[in-house]
Amino acid sequence: MTRFSILLDGTLNPTDRLRDQVAGSRVIAADGGIRHAQALGLDVELWVGDFDSSEPGLIAHNGNVERQTHPAAKDKTDGEIAIDEARRRGAREIALVGGLGGQSDHALAHIMLGLGLEREGIRVVITSGGEEAYPLLPGVRALDLPPASRMSIIALADLVGLSLTGVEWPLADRTVKLSSSLTLSNVVVGPLEITLGQGYGVVVAYPG
Repeated sequence: MTRFSILLDGTLNPTDRLRDQVAGSRVIAADGGIRHAQALGLDVELWVGDFDSSEPGLIAHNGNVERQTHPAAKDKTDGEIAIDEARRRGAREIALVGGLGGQSDHALAHIMLGLGLEREGIRVVITSGGEEAYPLLPGVRALDLPPASRMSIIALADLVGLSLTGVEWPLADRTVKLSSSLTLSNVVVGPLEITLGQGYGVVVAYPG
């Protein structure tokens, strides 16, 4: 299965877990996100953007990377352009690296982009290293989170038929309203599995 890591310009904690998650993946950098490549030990195959957040030293250091330049006045972010390129190259799994750090509007946009990709059958993780987010759609989803990880489910629509196992406070066939905080701040105690009948949301996790 073709895996891609998209390097975004948010803040990043390059943990060992994150390095393992992106190891062996193909890599596309969005503008200033290329600064994360060295810390993660990644080789970038394509660098896209308008390069308004890339300092001259960063451009000089990565002069051997293929670049795709876009105008500053455009109808997509550099990150979405990078995602489109990964899809064109056959991506079936995508890690949005640096997708949660930085501006809240961009972080929320990355979560919504992730939901759209999941609807296409592309698996997504959005990560800043110390924080991870997983789009949640109807079906069964197992997540590989270490014991003692904190996790929450944020409902972005009413969640119907939600079951949660492998956590300190499990749920069985519950309805969680859009405005509810029922599914905040749980703790992983074993293999985590989430079943959802209707609705959509996002799982936010802090790996222990």
